[in-house]
Amino acid sequence: MTDQQQADLRKDEIEAGTTTGLASPSVDVTSDRQNSLWSDAWVALKRNPFFWIGAVLTVVFTVMAIVPQLFARGQDPRACDLANSRGLPSAEHWFGYDVQGCDYLATVVYGARNSLIIGIFAVVVILVLGVAVGAIAGYFGGVTDGVLSRIADIFYALPLILGALVLLRVGPETSIPIINSRGPGAVALALALFGWMTAMRLVRSQVIAVRNSDYVAAARAMGAGNTRILVRHILPNAVAPVLVYTTITIGVIIAAEATLTYLGVGLQRPAFSWGLQIEAGQDAIRSAPHLVLFPSIVLTLTVMAFILMGDALRDALDPRQRA
Repeated sequence: MTDQQQADLRKDEIEAGTTTGLASPSVDVTSDRQNSLWSDAWVALKRNPFFWIGAVLTVVFTVMAIVPQLFARGQDPRACDLANSRGLPSAEHWFGYDVQGCDYLATVVYGARNSLIIGIFAVVVILVLGVAVGAIAGYFGGVTDGVLSRIADIFYALPLILGALVLLRVGPETSIPIINSRGPGAVALALALFGWMTAMRLVRSQVIAVRNSDYVAAARAMGAGNTRILVRHILPNAVAPVLVYTTITIGVIIAAEATLTYLGVGLQRPAFSWGLQIEAGQDAIRSAPHLVLFPSIVLTLTVMAFILMGDALRDALDPRQRA
């Protein structure tokens, strides 16, 4: 076998994780540690009641967002009668009526869809920005890291709610369906623009911790490109903290969307939103407290569900917590 053939064989082995030299123990041990981490985490999660509470609530609200008819008891949230305005809860209408005389249970149920859409869409954008910028900053270091970190610091100086509020207030009008002004897409993008920095720092710290590891050096010596090293050998180490952050952030974004909408810069009528419902009911809180109470309870439970799951994941994936 020629030297070139041996080099090609060794490169194939290291990419497959079967090299018998320096890289083999590093790659295999890393893989075994990852498998052990997730196995131990699942065992810990199964024993954590808060994880199951959060998981059940998340499933319920997700199904509610996808198929709201299952929870609306056959009521149409747009079938309104002003004669029933601010009607109190009853056996037939569990949540009563809103200001327009619409069945309030149906209105609250249909509000779940926009909240989850905004939460998931914003988190996807946050992950794309945060993971990409963090990986580049941590891997290349030096001037690249310095510039990208300073950009992140600038965005950190603007609070999430305040930054999104200003952007939505002064942002340009657009007819693009997914990001039309004050639509779910615009709100999600505004929140994502001021919420990606924590994900960036998480990924950056993980990349810095492993970029000089033996298996990374071996992959680089075998001719693997920077992109391949990042995707196959480095970024998998950031999955655990990013997963925890993602779960908690969905809840944070949902709460932020409701806050923006309550302040009048988020979703606009005729959209269904818990923030809109709370804002509409505040003037009648003495005579019809259910107009604020029910959407507030559902909003709180939704945010709590994601935070409970995120906290449970953090405890399960942290070896010090398990010990």
